[in-house]
Amino acid sequence: MSTLTARIDLPPVAGSVPVARHVVVDLLRVWGARQEVDDAALLITELVANVVDHAGGEAGLTVEVVLAGEWLRISVADGSAVRPVVRELEGDAPRGRGMQLVQAVADRWGSEDHQGGKRIWFELRAPLV
Repeated sequence: MSTLTARIDLPPVAGSVPVARHVVVDLLRVWGARQEVDDAALLITELVANVVDHAGGEAGLTVEVVLAGEWLRISVADGSAVRPVVRELEGDAPRGRGMQLVQAVADRWGSEDHQGGKRIWFELRAPLV
């Protein structure tokens, strides 16, 4: 079983959200990943947008993508130690659903301390054929 890995450092600005999404989508296509590319694109968009919205200029952000066998793990690390919270839906609030999406779509997800900040990760399993 081979493992493919990639890492990209980005500034915590709004323009990094589509960059991260496109990099992940392109990597998964080139690697021939069997995971649902649209799910990965949605979730990386949410995680990077959270860094931009909540961590901002505290530090850069790093996206890591690892494909190992049937599992895809994507993580976003930043310099803020504040962990995300899965919020209850608040009526007509236009925002605040990102971590609910991660929780609902990912097969597994979590957060961990990372170099004075945190790393949020999710995993998607390839469909059983």
